[in-house]
Amino acid sequence: MNQAATGDRVLVVGAGIVGIACAHYLTKIGLRVTVVDRNVVAGECSHANCGYVCPSHVLPLTEPAALRVAVKSLFNPRSPFRVKPQWSVSLTNWMWQFARRCNNQQMLTAGRHLKAILDSSMSEYRQLIADEDFDCDWRNDGLLYVLLTAHGFDEFAKGDDFIAEHFGLRARRIAGDDLQALDPALKPGLAGAFHYTGDSSVRPDRLARVWTERLSDQGVEFVEQCELKSIVRESGRIKTLVTSKGDMAADHYVVAAGAWSAHMARELQCQIPIQPGKGYSITMDRPDPCPAYPMLFPEHRVGMTPFRDGYRLGSMMEFVGFDTTIPAYRIEQLRASAEPYLISPHTETVHETWYGWRPMTWDSLPIIGQVPALANAWLATGHNMLGLSLATGTGRLLGELMTGTPPHIDAAAYSPSRFARSSRVGVAATN
Repeated sequence: MNQAATGDRVLVVGAGIVGIACAHYLTKIGLRVTVVDRNVVAGECSHANCGYVCPSHVLPLTEPAALRVAVKSLFNPRSPFRVKPQWSVSLTNWMWQFARRCNNQQMLTAGRHLKAILDSSMSEYRQLIADEDFDCDWRNDGLLYVLLTAHGFDEFAKGDDFIAEHFGLRARRIAGDDLQALDPALKPGLAGAFHYTGDSSVRPDRLARVWTERLSDQGVEFVEQCELKSIVRESGRIKTLVTSKGDMAADHYVVAAGAWSAHMARELQCQIPIQPGKGYSITMDRPDPCPAYPMLFPEHRVGMTPFRDGYRLGSMMEFVGFDTTIPAYRIEQLRASAEPYLISPHTETVHETWYGWRPMTWDSLPIIGQVPALANAWLATGHNMLGLSLATGTGRLLGELMTGTPPHIDAAAYSPSRFARSSRVGVAATN
């Protein structure tokens, strides 16, 4: 491993929230950072998600029921969690590896590693917001999970008990009759809610903008519309990146390109088993009454976040490849899914409809660490649905690993080398 030293140059590929966080922490330890992106800063998955920073999302996607939901979705194009029938060797292998992990033991193991980096990230975010005084709609009033039916409430309560038993995290339970006193925007007659008071929220595009501006003032260079064409290797190292804006060289290279990172697997000589999980959102004017809390509606699999000058509904998980369309029925589905819960669930003035590709790994854990075959290359990707939540913990951990500093959390579970232990089918499918 080639450890980074003060003054070394680092080239970060990917200017989403994870790439921005990496630039922040690498700059703090005295490295000179340039960030390049094929699009614009935070223009893809980091742009218009619901903005949750949520330690409550400790359970991975690889829960026992997930496989049944995925199979059923093959026959229902409108399923909130959908796997589109398609011929794809890499997706087939990904689904096979995912299915193998849909059991309680694997879920608990992954959950423990998720909790470590979720807790780290939350601590780092609180320090960051306090130190930098970012104007980004940061809120510390938790996340409200609202249930429509008694059955839904009881099932969620079982999950809350499970999380409390295994991870020491419990929500404040709120009876249906008390919900309107908590938030008058909620409809009467709901079954109840679970309030995870340790969660926070932020407007992600605003955070990315102010954070990028601050880093630029500190000497970080951001190069937009810069597409990576190829990687030149020499003697077990990256020598140069060939881009649409010319050759770029540095002492160290970090790939933080989200779902696009998988396209670099062959040239990095490394397995990067990521599939794009497509999500959608719609951002509107604030309704009247506007909810006071960010909320999730688990029975309809939709999230809602109020901002000081806007209001967002977001959800869905589609395995449809790098599809660039925004089907009208998906946006209408978001609107309709909020209607059972809110007095005024949406407004007519739409600021933006959006999609983003989440970088989904088959074990629900991010990929953070050195590329096994290249001494000066690193990965910071594969954050699944938690890129915003995990960004700061990722940036701090990456800086520690690059400089040989003892990591503040156990980094082994996130290492890119873990995929080498998977089946040879996985090697063929992801390279």
